[in-house]
Amino acid sequence: MLKKHIANFIILTAITAVAAMALLKPPPATQTQLEWTFQTSAAAGDDFFAIEQQWANDVHQRSNGDIIIHLLPAGAVVQYNETLDAVGAGILDGHIGDPSYFSGKDPAFAMLGNLVGAWSAPSQMLDFIENGGGYELYNALINPYGLQFIGASATGLESFLSNKPLNGVADLKGLKLRAPEGMVQEVFAAAGASPVNLPGSEVYTALEKGVIDAADYTVFASNHSQGMHRFARYPIYPGFHSMPMVEVSINKKLWHSLSLEHQSLLSQSVKSLATNMVNELENKDREAVAQAQQDANIQVINWSPQERKAFRTIAQSQWENWAKRSPMAQQVFTTVTDYLRSRNLLTSQATQ
Repeated sequence: MLKKHIANFIILTAITAVAAMALLKPPPATQTQLEWTFQTSAAAGDDFFAIEQQWANDVHQRSNGDIIIHLLPAGAVVQYNETLDAVGAGILDGHIGDPSYFSGKDPAFAMLGNLVGAWSAPSQMLDFIENGGGYELYNALINPYGLQFIGASATGLESFLSNKPLNGVADLKGLKLRAPEGMVQEVFAAAGASPVNLPGSEVYTALEKGVIDAADYTVFASNHSQGMHRFARYPIYPGFHSMPMVEVSINKKLWHSLSLEHQSLLSQSVKSLATNMVNELENKDREAVAQAQQDANIQVINWSPQERKAFRTIAQSQWENWAKRSPMAQQVFTTVTDYLRSRNLLTSQATQ
């Protein structure tokens, strides 16, 4: 009988211990925490990628840890020009990149992503997005693909690279230059150049080997840090020909599942991203230009107001051509030109 009481005591003690452990065990993770995967079009080593990582961290802090964004570099899950479909399908939760990559879907993507010759400063393009109908227009474009546009940033005006002095439009004639396919190539072709289709990863080698004479690539600081000046000693700065939009979008169903508080938080965070990206890259540009001007082998060229106007006039003629290619492209053309005209920028900025 004593043995039976001891056995019962041992069993009861074990049950009590298990119950106590269950009380001490942390509760399961709450369903309020959101964990997302975004892919950017920036490479892991780009200045842009580091700034975008700061944005992901900022979202985490603003949400008091409720939102975790894993930001992956270009090509980590899908190719840079496949993220639109991947986000719409739910393979990715969101993306950051240049809408021009999706111009094969609709020419309107190219016009919104990089309307060559339209902007003289990032502030102009960002104001168009916020106050000129750009936000609504881009959502009308991407909503059918299952995405929601949160907001835009910009890298800043790109600097042109050349291995020979270019002082105006006439010097572009016959120039072998690398430019992204689509509208950018067509503008340069209309200006008399001979565009070459090369990925950005091949620009350095192509300049080194003389395959190309010049390149539309990226901002001055990034060009300089990559050593492009070794073969392209005549950069054009300040830039004026190209300024890609950097858009931040999320899966549409996911967006509509969020609280208004989280939606507002994300929208505000992208505005902060834009401010940080523009300021950081402008500072880097100024530092790189100052360094380049101390190098006797580099000649930084600034086009005259007349030559800038001549280039923009050519670019604007190509906007009209692209506007005819789809209903959305026509809508972009109308909305942007109305905005530029209302701000007295359509002609006056051509002399800036």
